[in-house]
Formats: sequence, C-alpha cells, structure tokens
Amino acid sequence: MPTVHLLDYAAGNVRSLVNAIEKLGWQVEWIKSPDEVAKAQTLILPGVGHFGHCLTQFANAGYVEPVKQHIRSGKPFMGICVGIQALFEGSDENSSVPGLGVIKGRLERFRDDEKSVPHIGWNSANTSLKGEESVYGMRPDSKYYYVHSYAVPYREGELEKDGWTVATAKYGSEQFVGAVARDNVLATQFHPEKSGAAGLRVLRAFLEGKQSQPLTKDPHSASTKEGLTRRIIACLDVRANDQGDLVVTKGDQYDVREKSDNAVRNLGKPVEKAQQYYEQGADEVTFLNITSFRDTPLKDMPMLEVLRQTAATTFVPLTIGGGIRDTFDPETQRTVPALEVATLYFKSGADKVSIGSDAVTAAEQYYASDRTLTGKTAIETISEAYGAQAVVVSVDPKRVYVSTPDSTTHNTVETSMLGPSGEKHCWYACTIKGGRETRDLDVIQLVTAVEAMGAGEILLNCIDKDGTNSGFDLELIRSVKAAVKIPVIASSGAGNADHFAEVFEKTNVDAALGAGMFHRGEWTVKQVKEELEKKGLMVRRFEEDV
Repeated sequence: MPTVHLLDYAAGNVRSLVNAIEKLGWQVEWIKSPDEVAKAQTLILPGVGHFGHCLTQFANAGYVEPVKQHIRSGKPFMGICVGIQALFEGSDENSSVPGLGVIKGRLERFRDDEKSVPHIGWNSANTSLKGEESVYGMRPDSKYYYVHSYAVPYREGELEKDGWTVATAKYGSEQFVGAVARDNVLATQFHPEKSGAAGLRVLRAFLEGKQSQPLTKDPHSASTKEGLTRRIIACLDVRANDQGDLVVTKGDQYDVREKSDNAVRNLGKPVEKAQQYYEQGADEVTFLNITSFRDTPLKDMPMLEVLRQTAATTFVPLTIGGGIRDTFDPETQRTVPALEVATLYFKSGADKVSIGSDAVTAAEQYYASDRTLTGKTAIETISEAYGAQAVVVSVDPKRVYVSTPDSTTHNTVETSMLGPSGEKHCWYACTIKGGRETRDLDVIQLVTAVEAMGAGEILLNCIDKDGTNSGFDLELIRSVKAAVKIPVIASSGAGNADHFAEVFEKTNVDAALGAGMFHRGEWTVKQVKEELEKKGLMVRRFEEDV
C-alpha cells in the first residue's frame, strides 16, 4: 500500500483523517520528530483548534524549517484547517504568533453582526479557474464541511498574482479563502475527511497527484450557489437496555420505556443507524449517551467502540454527549479532568463533545462568583485545547408560566401557547440529569454564560416539545438566538419536513435536528432535504461517487 505521512504535533483529533486516508487505499505513518520529516514523500499537516496554541506547539517542537524544506523540495504537501492557516503570515486569533509565511496574507475573524461565529456547516469551494476543469476534485456543485472563526478574506487577484489557484466560499457578505493550490501544495480550510464523498474525492485527487481534472457535472447548475446550506442533523439517544446491549432509543418527555412492558424502547443499533443516516445525506450525526451520568465514561468501552466503528465509515462530523466532566476513576483513585475524558472521545473519532448537566453547574458558579471565569470548567479547558467549535452545550429547558413578567427575575417571553390558567408569559427553566431536576437558572442565563466560557455551539432541546411531533418551539429558539452570537441547533418536536422548513423560515437558527421521525422510518433525511429544496432552501445533496 502507498504511504502518507501525517505530522503529529498534538493539534486535535485526527482519527477521522486517518480513517478517510485508509478507506482510499493508503496507509498512514506518523512523523513524530523534526528529523523524520525528510523521509516523507507525501506529507499532510492537520490541525484543529486555536491558531496560537497549535502554531506554538508546532514551532516549539522544531517543525517550522523541516516543513518549509519539504514544501520547497517539490514533494506533495497538504494542509487542513489549521494546516492551511499555518501557511499564511499570521492570524488575528493570536497576533504574536507567526505563521510559516509560505503564503502572503493574514486571517481575520468573521464579523458577527450578521451571522453566527464560528462558521459551522457545509459551504462551497469554488475555484477561480475558467472552463470545465476542477482543482483536486473540487466541484462547484459540491459542498464541504467548514468549522472555524477565522479566515483569509478573499481579495480578487492578490493570491493569484503569486501563482495560487484559489477556491472561495461565502459567509454572509464575506467571501473568504476556502482552499489554495500551487505546484505541489494543496491546503483547505474545510475538512475533506468530514465532507462525505465530495471531501474524499479531494483527498483522493491529492494523493494521486491529479491537480486538474475535467468537470463531470454542469458547473452552472443551481447547486453552485455560494453560502452556508441548511444543516440537518440526525440525533441518536443511546443507552443500555435491560440486557446490557447499547440501543438507539427515544423518549416522550425523556421517558424511554415502553408503557406496555416497561422495557427500554429499542429503535435499532447505533452504528447501523448512523451509517443509514449518513447515506441518506445527514449533515452531522450526534450520539447522546443518556446513561452516562450513572457510569464512568472511562469504562464505557462499548460506547467508545460505537464511536470508533461509526467514524471508520461515516465521513460527516460526529458529536458525542454524556459524561464529559471531571470523573473519579476508582481503579487509579484519581479524578480524571474533563479534558482528558474529552480527549478519549476525540481519539475514538468524535469531532465535538456535548456537555449538558455540567454546563448548568458551571453557569451557576459563574453567576455566584459575579461572572468570573476560572479557566477550570470543562467548557473552558476543552475549548482552549481543541477550539470553541469542538464544544457543544446541550440545553434541556422547560416552560414555567408566570402571570406577568414582573413576577419573576428570570428572562421571559410572551407566548402564543397559553399556560394552564391562561398565562401569556413564561420563562424557560434549565434542567439537569436528563430533565429530572429543575434549577433556578433560565435558558438565557445559561447560554450567555457558556458562550462567555468558550462554547462554540448550542444544542437547544425543549422538554415540553420532546416526543410531541408538533414542531419546534419557535419562541424559545428566537429568544436564544437573540441572546448569543454562536450557532444554535434547534431540537425537540420535529415530526415532518414542514417542521424543518418552518424553523428555517421563521427563525434564524443555524441547524435543525431530528430523531424519532427518522428512527421510526416516517421520514428519511433525504426526503426532508428534498422538501426543503422545493421551498427554495439551500441544502447539501448527498454524493455517492468518490
């Protein structure tokens, strides 16, 4: 088997990249010291997280000159995510840390006056080449997975005058560099290993040295429009049944047991379900381990194996939730930090971790200390090491009706869904432990606190809507979106495609999540996307060919 060398400088999760390369028929060897760079024929520089953190580690380990020499030698080189950022002169994310300076330009933070930051989701990589050729398999009708807060603004002609071919994407009104190619170098801001067949095609073209290829589809079709697509996420609640097997389940107001025999509702096997949704075109897959608050995640080997198996064949982002917290290990008699627990999941193939109950506790402490950041919470430590985009906070609120807004200190909404005594106002109380405990903390307090701590995304559930198939809680979603700048995923209540269309048309939510309607086979992800397209909403089309 041909060999690809990856540079290991402790810059985030690379398991998915290894899986993608191996699926394409190459084997991976690791470069673990600067002296080993010279032996690499084909070198890939991956990276996830903070520019300053990654480039500092990279420089301290002595990789700067050996990597520059590899590029100068003409041997194939690819940079991914922070790997493309490293090639530029620097980044506003940390102006004191220099880049490699291979490419002129600096990264700037996206403006958040009109959109959520980080930029998370599926977007274009449209090259500036004219005619009917693609660069390293990038097609104008394909979408690729991006997750970042900083990018190089695209200014026509600036990079091209130095011989670079540029692929661009657009976020809001800002056009930025999605990929660059010149001679032996390809670098992508998007993650090809998480971009389905479209991304695997780019990886294969690089590994085979096919910089230019004929386009096989119409470059002027409707799907070539630049911009972020509407993300559809498939969520799998996973827990052990009474026989000890992990199953996909679904609750009604979080009760996952059947009324007839009290058995755990079994809707399928996690790995098989995840693969099914990937093939239907799901933009992300989320696993929520809903038994983890009783079991130590360090010993949850079946769930880790589910993650490993899924990551080997499912090339879209994977989120894992449940048990991401400081954990006492009875075998070693030590408390294992949340960052170490998260790292275990990242190494098994996760791209994001979801934090639930611990986020509520952290927010309570945040307000009790007059909004002081300690730097020690799970959100802060994981975000610092892996980047904000790797931390999702899962929120489980429920309505508390009040007679007037003045009767509570909490943030209220005026609602069209009246309370039991005709109340026109309510606030959303946060819950923990799968909805079993309610806290004196409202949803706006929680999301603003975790945003300050460094969370990159909110997974917004709603206990009142869970399992009802009556549509998303639009009032809740609007209030949370107005309170934060980070992306928000709508969850709970989806029963059909119209509910997805409604939440995208009537709120500015960033993504929407479905569970039961997919598990029961009432709708497929593909059918939902087809209905959204009919309504003029841009979605990513599933591609089968690599």
